Amino acid sequence: MSDPRSFRSFAEFYPFYLAEHSDRRNRRLHFAGSTLVLLCLAAGLWWGQPLMVPLALLCGYGFAWFGHFVFEKNKPASFKRPLYSFMGDWVMYKDLWTGRLPL
Repeated sequence: MSDPRSFRSFAEFYPFYLAEHSDRRNRRLHFAGSTLVLLCLAAGLWWGQPLMVPLALLCGYGFAWFGHFVFEKNKPASFKRPLYSFMGDWVMYKDLWTGRLPL
């Protein structure tokens, strides 16, 4: 596999990102974590609770990293390309919602 730091654009990075998420269980955990992130942030805004932000981060990264370490047996790309990885999470989330990727 390529080194995630070698990609010069997100368009180059995203196919690598998807390959790192080939296990359906990992994609499902990412989907659940991303959904919880949005719910935590919405609840934090609704109730004026800034402590929901760390909870949102814990949900998002906790679910995703568990999926990588347990099912994919790889290191998350966020360790080497945090911005592209963050962007990839949300593009993949959209792709899962729209059916472009199987959930």
